[in-house]
Amino acid sequence: MAIVFTKSAALTAMDASGQPPSSRLHGTVRCAMGTVAIANGDSIASILRFARVPSTCRVGRINLKITGTITSAAGDIGVYRESTSTTSAGAVVDVDLFGSAQALSTALPAWTDVTNESASITALVAEMPLWQAAGMTSDPGGYLEIAITLTAAAGAAGTVAMEVVYVD
Repeated sequence: MAIVFTKSAALTAMDASGQPPSSRLHGTVRCAMGTVAIANGDSIASILRFARVPSTCRVGRINLKITGTITSAAGDIGVYRESTSTTSAGAVVDVDLFGSAQALSTALPAWTDVTNESASITALVAEMPLWQAAGMTSDPGGYLEIAITLTAAAGAAGTVAMEVVYVD
């Protein structure tokens, strides 16, 4: 065994440039929240957009709260381009970065953390800005949206609330 002295990527970047990304060392914790009503019959591939966050933020946690029993519904939790953008019109970036076929059919009366349901957020990815964690080759600037894309149709109505905690 050996004693080692290893720096995180954030400290290495600070050594190289003198200034780390604020989201890694001393950023401001923020929260974005949205609520979407799901109707009986909402079909597979329906996109439910909940929150718009800066492309440069680091997402720390995504919580869901579900009221009602949305029979058989499930969805991927991922990242889309801003839906108001004229250049990309809300195109998908990573459909299941945070969750893959997350069940929406059971009521969740308390906030439930689903940040890494898909197991995509490794220790290395957890430190990345959202644009990079989602697999983009460069920062598009502006905002990205966190959304659920249905992978199973809704057999009943209900309401889903999403809370995105991020560091900016």
